[in-house]
Amino acid sequence: MKLKNYHLEGEEKIISPAMIYYRDAIVENTKRTIELAGSVDRLWYHVKTHKCRELVTMQRQMGFTHFMCATIAEAEMAASVGAEQVMVAYALVGPNIGRFIALTLGMPNTQFWALGDDVETLRLLSDAAAEKGITVPVLLDVNVGQDRTGVPLKKVPEVFPLCAKLPGLKLRGMHCYDGHNHQIDLADRQAAVDKMDSEIEAVRQELIGMGLVCDTVIVGGTPSYPCHAKASDYFLSPGTSFVMDARYGKDAPDLELWEAGAILTRVVSHPASNTFTLDLGSKGISCDQPVRGELVGVNAEAMFQSEEHWLWKMKEGHESERPAIGEVLYVVPSHICPSTVLYDSILVAEGGKLVGRWETVARKRQLTY
Repeated sequence: MKLKNYHLEGEEKIISPAMIYYRDAIVENTKRTIELAGSVDRLWYHVKTHKCRELVTMQRQMGFTHFMCATIAEAEMAASVGAEQVMVAYALVGPNIGRFIALTLGMPNTQFWALGDDVETLRLLSDAAAEKGITVPVLLDVNVGQDRTGVPLKKVPEVFPLCAKLPGLKLRGMHCYDGHNHQIDLADRQAAVDKMDSEIEAVRQELIGMGLVCDTVIVGGTPSYPCHAKASDYFLSPGTSFVMDARYGKDAPDLELWEAGAILTRVVSHPASNTFTLDLGSKGISCDQPVRGELVGVNAEAMFQSEEHWLWKMKEGHESERPAIGEVLYVVPSHICPSTVLYDSILVAEGGKLVGRWETVARKRQLTY
């Protein structure tokens, strides 16, 4: 859902382009996320969208204890503000194995979790943990249909026991991210999730029948987590839902979440009678989606985009409404996560005014560890 108004008091002084987060809408999104999950205790939410300490702190104050990360830097960022349980949901290979062990030893007040989908790679993590005399909780990464990473679900009963024998690791369950389940029709999405969770549970019961521990299962992304909340009692791992973006706002309106992140931009040129150019090029908004963002309040269609420029053309019949050179406009990114990471800080608004600035600390690949 679009906000009624993205404009801010004093916006004429803001250097463009700038990433703006609307804190009041994020608070409402967080409450709505908890409501859809059924309980804050079911959420193991992903910090990759924002990568900043302030939002982790705010959500800890709202009852969150479990946080998911894609990088060692994100994990360190979350732990630095007191996150109790932190999952690095990305296979640890190469130097990241040593970094993870150092992080675990260096920040003992946080329980760090790892995952993997390859026995030999997990053996390297096992050796590193055993050498330091620690035990790392681990989930087996499972491919439930996205075909990006993970052990195919049908092979889990074969691979899981091998990983469970590795010293230095305590295999606790499965990580089953279904990024492919974003069907626009809610009934279709729910049916796909029902089938998926039924198949996961059958495998889980098979593992338990083999005498193995499988007490932790994490499922779901932003579009699918409410469906999983109805279909199972597993942990849920949305990330985008707290800030939200134009892509999920359009594809999953049933979530009823505010699109609480936008990029402030300015018109810099009128190169033709019915076009205008923004100072928002590919260096300021993610290019991983066919439609990179939605321009708020202007009847125009996107043309080509270069590094620092974005050409727009007024729709037929609306030429007289073309925004003036220097006018402040707002674009809601189609994908907020890789758009936010392009900015070293986020301007924070509340009640139509700027109230602060959040540093995107974990956009860096390495902090301390």
